[in-house]
Amino acid sequence: MPVIEYKCPNCGSGMRFDSVSGKLSCPSCGRQDNIEQIPDPLKQQVYADNEVKEYHCESCGAVIVTDPETSATNCSFCGAAVVLSDRLSGRLAPVQVIPFAISKEEAKEAFRKWCKRGLLTPRAFMAANRIKGITGIYVPFWLYDLHNRVEAQGHATKVRSYTRGDYRYTETDHFAIYRKLNVDYVRVPIDASEKMNDKLMDRLEPFPYDKLKEFRTPYLAGYIAEKYSYTGEQLLPRVKDKVRPYIESFLSSTVSGYASVSFTDKRIDTDMNRNDYVLLPVWMFTYDFNRSEYTFAMNGQTGKVVGKPPLSKGKMAAWFAGIAGVSLLSLKIASWAMGGGFL
Repeated sequence: MPVIEYKCPNCGSGMRFDSVSGKLSCPSCGRQDNIEQIPDPLKQQVYADNEVKEYHCESCGAVIVTDPETSATNCSFCGAAVVLSDRLSGRLAPVQVIPFAISKEEAKEAFRKWCKRGLLTPRAFMAANRIKGITGIYVPFWLYDLHNRVEAQGHATKVRSYTRGDYRYTETDHFAIYRKLNVDYVRVPIDASEKMNDKLMDRLEPFPYDKLKEFRTPYLAGYIAEKYSYTGEQLLPRVKDKVRPYIESFLSSTVSGYASVSFTDKRIDTDMNRNDYVLLPVWMFTYDFNRSEYTFAMNGQTGKVVGKPPLSKGKMAAWFAGIAGVSLLSLKIASWAMGGGFL
């Protein structure tokens, strides 16, 4: 089974994508090639679904063992960056890719700084370098363009209070409300990898979609890449659930000037105008602390870090004690100001 490797024309070393220059770079002699000018061999190859899939490293000849979802990796024997071309062709070919903009060393340093900012994390977690592993992964996403037809009916009230003579009156007016809206969303991302934690991937947003480029295999050189586990149609229910709170928030914003509003009947019909298969850059960290392993993710373009660090019981107790102390002091000050006492 063909494997794509990029060899340096000058020295023969394996070339890798350089996130700083945005070019295919040779770590040995420093040669850099513009990816847009490199013919992509993937577009010249066609594969049958029933082909026997065994991959061999072109540098050392070793058999490349990967998970079925992996489409780019490194040879475990010689470290060569390889792209498994059949897993990126035909219906498995991404339309676009956002390349990495943060190098491995930059990601490590940014992650260490992020760890040190934890107000309630243990000191040992913040001070020690406990990074067990860091992996650059191109995660498969579907980007959806959605058209939503919204129709809603509900009830609203307006309240007016006034005084007449010795009496105070409150009048409540009731209104029937009706809204019919068209709401469009573009490039709504949903990760399509079974391996990835959906909540973690959602929290990495937003990705800078102005950085999207036409997919070319050199962008993957030196990184891990996954192919999608679920089709765009299979993930359509999830993207509908994702945009629903935003639609409801927009619907509520169209009704103003009332004391209360409640929708009694709401209908949202969603059509998928298009969905594109793209690869987005993510740095994955595994971090050892107190005999447990923690997983964090970093947006490979923006540097945003997400994950759940451990909490220090001592710091949490001190924090809650501080909040309670401030509340108690505020109550005492208010009581004294009103001429009373507080026990």
